[in-house]
Amino acid sequence: MSAFWRRAEAAFIFFSSFVLAALVIKNKHAIEGMLGHIGWLAYPLAILVFTVVASAPFSVTDALAIMNGVLFGPLWGSVVNAIGLVFAALAGYALARRTSHLLELHKNIEKLPPWVRRFRVGSPAFLLTLRVIPGLGGTMATQIAAAFKVPVFVHVWTMCAIAIPICTLLAIFGDEVSISMQSYYQAHRPHVRMPEHWRERLRDSFHPFHRGTSAPEPRPVTK
Repeated sequence: MSAFWRRAEAAFIFFSSFVLAALVIKNKHAIEGMLGHIGWLAYPLAILVFTVVASAPFSVTDALAIMNGVLFGPLWGSVVNAIGLVFAALAGYALARRTSHLLELHKNIEKLPPWVRRFRVGSPAFLLTLRVIPGLGGTMATQIAAAFKVPVFVHVWTMCAIAIPICTLLAIFGDEVSISMQSYYQAHRPHVRMPEHWRERLRDSFHPFHRGTSAPEPRPVTK
């Protein structure tokens, strides 16, 4: 396969995964209503939805993490989020193996704060520190892990070490954590290159679900 077709294939995979995740976020209220009416099937389907969104580049999962806390209660909502994140880490790594060369990783690495660049690129410390950066940190960490052939286990645990506690707080406390995260992002967003339409999608994705009464079983959602 020529270099042109490899780049075309990677671009198609990259943007298809992003569009699919964006469509899920756009229709999150309809998905919440459906999950509230299908009984135990809501658990595997919620994990699948979370995996699709969390594995896509530049995606924001706070709304889905809150939704799972609402539908399944704080405990089981947190479990659904955690399982979804593990699968998302695996799927995201597989996607990034074919798309990482589309991003200007070396240029963007040079733009990272000194407290990130002090660690060896691709090391667990580097990936953990990079994921703390709001917005682009998670996507860059996944792409760098794939580009530098970081072992998949290292990628999974470094992603989950940062993402699972955040999603657990969202499942338990809901909107309050999401609003605080959005404020933190606005104050500390990194100076890393990203197209404007991706930046607008990232902002739009921060509209969370409203917190409701949680229960151990999925509850019907009334309009």
